Amino acid sequence: MSDTFTRLAPFIQEYIYSSNWSELRPVQIEACRVIFDTDAHLLVAAGTASGKTEAAFLPVLTQLYEKPPQTIGAIYIGPIKALINDQFERLNDLLRQADIPVWHWHGDVSQSRKKQAIKNPKGILQITPESLEGLLINKHNDLMRLFGQLQFVVIDEIHAFMGTERGCQILCQLARLENITKNQPRRIGLSATLGDYSLAADWLSSGTGKEVIIPNVEGVKRQIKLAIEHFYIQDELDDSEATVRDKYIYNLTKSRKCLIFANNKTQTEEIIASLRQIAAKEGEPDIYHVHHGSISASLRSSAENAMREPNKPAVTAATLTLEVGVDIGQLERVIQLESPPSVASFLQRLGRTGRRGVAADMRFVCAEEKVSEEAPLPEQFPWQLLQSIAIIQLYLEGRWIEPIKPIKYPLSLLYHQTMSILAATTEISPATLAQQVLNLPVFKEITQEEYKLLLCYLIDINHIQKTEEGKLIIGLTGERIVNKFQFYAVFPENVEYAVKQTTTEIGSISLPPTIGKQFSLAGRTWEVLEIDFKKKVVSVKPVEGKASIFWRGGSGSIHSKVLQKMRQILFEDVEYSYLQTNALQRLRIVRELARKYQLDKNNIVLIEKGKCCIFPWVGTVAFRTLERLLNTFCREPLGITSIGGDNPYYLIVKLAKDKSKYLELEIISLCDQRISAEDLLSDAEAPEMQKYDKFIPYQLLRKAYASDYLDLEELRQQVATWLG
Repeated sequence: MSDTFTRLAPFIQEYIYSSNWSELRPVQIEACRVIFDTDAHLLVAAGTASGKTEAAFLPVLTQLYEKPPQTIGAIYIGPIKALINDQFERLNDLLRQADIPVWHWHGDVSQSRKKQAIKNPKGILQITPESLEGLLINKHNDLMRLFGQLQFVVIDEIHAFMGTERGCQILCQLARLENITKNQPRRIGLSATLGDYSLAADWLSSGTGKEVIIPNVEGVKRQIKLAIEHFYIQDELDDSEATVRDKYIYNLTKSRKCLIFANNKTQTEEIIASLRQIAAKEGEPDIYHVHHGSISASLRSSAENAMREPNKPAVTAATLTLEVGVDIGQLERVIQLESPPSVASFLQRLGRTGRRGVAADMRFVCAEEKVSEEAPLPEQFPWQLLQSIAIIQLYLEGRWIEPIKPIKYPLSLLYHQTMSILAATTEISPATLAQQVLNLPVFKEITQEEYKLLLCYLIDINHIQKTEEGKLIIGLTGERIVNKFQFYAVFPENVEYAVKQTTTEIGSISLPPTIGKQFSLAGRTWEVLEIDFKKKVVSVKPVEGKASIFWRGGSGSIHSKVLQKMRQILFEDVEYSYLQTNALQRLRIVRELARKYQLDKNNIVLIEKGKCCIFPWVGTVAFRTLERLLNTFCREPLGITSIGGDNPYYLIVKLAKDKSKYLELEIISLCDQRISAEDLLSDAEAPEMQKYDKFIPYQLLRKAYASDYLDLEELRQQVATWLG
């Protein structure tokens, strides 16, 4: 440590002394070695609370101190504003004695503060991908002055970007900056939840041709406390009566500092409203908060501050907004409602607790409606309980985390970057535009012919115009898209109504209830007083009682290995030590059911005449592929009248009564044939999956959907096991 310590800038040494650090952590020593002694990129892949942020910034700040650039010296890119705000405070604390300014830049930062950063571009810029896109467009002529001597780009939580169009957007932005400044800064990626390090290294170095060094640091062995409990949802409960499940959660969180993770906004609202009601009945203080994307910035900040306040209980229910590494103090416990969508998500959420040498404590609470033995077979399975066990076991047994598949045809982003470059440069020749766009690393699979097809289509729909000189400019229709600040984001914006109590903003909702109706937001119940449809504002007053509200939202993609583990769990005799009484009993019951129907040998079960249930045990993408295979090739020969189910757990197929015995052989036979993924789309079909897909020619959209949203090869591999 002493060698590394002496190489750090004097103000950092002073900070370490004054903060009473006893040592530098191994990951910090190794990161310093890479930054000081090589010119490679750096990937810091280490567990939560291992000191990753300091591992990146201690050497970076030292370099900026010793060789001060005359422009912004380092960009820090974070996935959410809360994380940027958190890191802004931490860096300001560290840089108090240094002449290195830190600027944070996102939608909640004042214009006056942003103008100061533009006027004095020095130090560190902390920014979201969307705000960086805004700079590339609106400050195109200032980019050399702002970033000409950029030395480092730090990308936090890179697992949140990999395999997404937003991550591809970052790679485009960095390549565009390098093309303009003729300068290639070193990249530093940070993550606590990576499965395949080589995939992450490829992503981080994309388009640079430079090596990525991944320090091999043994993580600190942490103690983990896990528990899973199961409940049946009670029917027709009075609104004023708490469920057994909610009382259980209340007791788990009472007088503690706890985070409750839910997989959607609706669940966060419902559980906090219920816990608040129980606390009020018991005469306990209101320590409850909600944190998700539709809660106002001030209320989210209040929740974060309450969680940070030492020695004072607080309970916050959150979606993935608090899954990433925002510092929220010394948490005592994490509660997970239902199963997290992935092993990576489980690890992120587990990592919120158990810091500073204390055991990580995470409790899963799974609930389902009780059905009779006469209910359809798949409805008798506790899918969330099985998935929770599978996710835990995959990590405990082999430290497995989902590999992240790159997007092959990010066509929505292709439109976005085309329009962004046009907006920044005003006018450009078709050849120059094609060269600039197709040289961006994420578009390596796009051919010149395909890009020409896109440009011609955009000219046809007036998003682009051709001048008399043969140059390209943004067309009138395109201007209406590009000139809105929402254009900077590649993910679709949700048009929501702001909810206000007098002048205080509570949050936002998708569809406003009628005047006089009640709904839940921020864990409280509100009555609608007035709706301004033009300004999209709902005026409310607080009222007693419970109400509900629903947000639309996807559940993410589940990997096939999770489903295969769920199947294995059904036929093991292991009684996992973390299962509580109800959960253990529920597992025993479903194991008996699985053995009764011999689901270890049968993937298809006849549940009544003319109706079959398929248990494919494949992930979301392969399941979607199977559904399309049945729909495209099996409807006519097998007399199929309907295909339903619950992705990725089971499919229910209604077919001609005498054809059910042929269903499995038909699927196996089709998987043996030379069918392509594009064959699973009807002639006129071009699914729009991303924000700007509606502006893409349908021939290209079909190809992209077949490549990135279907997986025949994975389905074939699993179906090949059906006959043993």
